[in-house]
Parts: sequence; structure tokens; C-alpha cells
Amino acid sequence: MTSNGKGKSDSKIVVIGKAGVGKSALVVRFLTKRFIWEYDPTLECTYKHSTVVDDESVVMEILDTAGVHDDGSIHREGTIRWADGFVLVYAINDRDSFDEIIKLKEYIDDVKRTNVQCVLVANKNDLLHEQTIDGCEGQSAAQDMACAFFETSASDGGDDITELFHELHREIKRRKIIETRGRRRSSAQQVRHVFNRMLNKIGSTS
Repeated sequence: MTSNGKGKSDSKIVVIGKAGVGKSALVVRFLTKRFIWEYDPTLECTYKHSTVVDDESVVMEILDTAGVHDDGSIHREGTIRWADGFVLVYAINDRDSFDEIIKLKEYIDDVKRTNVQCVLVANKNDLLHEQTIDGCEGQSAAQDMACAFFETSASDGGDDITELFHELHREIKRRKIIETRGRRRSSAQQVRHVFNRMLNKIGSTS
């Protein structure tokens, strides 16, 4: 399923979190609507996926990272800088995975040094009998991160899995529009500045 296809992506998304929280299962469920039980937790895979968001055809490039290691080696700065947005995943029955996501968001903010487009995902919602992080705690963390919050089950499926990727794409698109407008405004200001300098120079020599 790994794609090395060339071509421009409308959004570059990194799915990140501790090993075993269901990152690969979420990605595969989104791409294929199927659930696969076993994955190699050491593999990183990149997928190019064409889909429709709000009646618009888009291409997402999704990097499914390997698990978080103590040395942080999987979170290369290049990977963080490459991404337009992040799917931050923890498992509702794994307190360590939730704590890891909080630290991870701080690290991403540190590297990006700008407002980060992300969604927070509480996965394994089918294991409520093992739950150690309730929805209110996840919602509160998402508010602190200024991002959307989704509760999902990769094994059960559901529309929330598709919606979380679509919502992240929308946020990335909004951000790009704002940045493009800012660059155009800055460019127009520079042109006006140069033009005014030329007029002043002409006026002073006449």
C-alpha cells in the first residue's frame, strides 16, 4: 500500500503517537474501510490518497510513523517540518500514550514555531471496560491544543475516522489560504514601497 507516486499533495499529514495505539489501523481503515489486526510497529509508510472533501477532489499524503521511542529518534525534525498537519493518537486504555501525546505536541510546537494544525484522537473506543482516560480529559487536552477531538475505534470503524482526516485537511487548507493572502499583501506592500521611493527620488531631482 506504500505509494511513491509523484505529484503535488494538497495536504501532508503525519499520524503520530506511542507504539500500539492503533495508528496504522486508523490509517488503513481510512484508506480501505478495512481493519487489519497485525502490523510491524517498526515500519514507517507513506500513502498518497485521492479523496473528496466538501465536494472538492484532493490528494492527501499520509505518513504513518512507527511508535514513539524513548530516544525520540522517530520524530526527526525533518518529518515534523515536512508535515502540514498532525493526527495525534493515544489509546483510551493506555495512560502513558496520553501523557506521551501531551509531550509530543509541545515538541512539535517547538520545531514548527507556529500554530500547528492537528487533531487529537482517542482510539480503541471499543475497549471502554479498560478505559483509563475518559472523554472529558481528552476534550480538555484538545481545548488546550486548540484542535478538534475525536473518539474512534479502528476495529469497529465509523464515520469519525474519515471525518478526522477531512477536518484536518480543512484546517490545513484554511491555514494555507491565510498564509497566501499574507504573502500577497507583503509583496504588494514591497512594490508600493519601491514605487514610492522612485517617485520621491524623481521629485527630489526635478
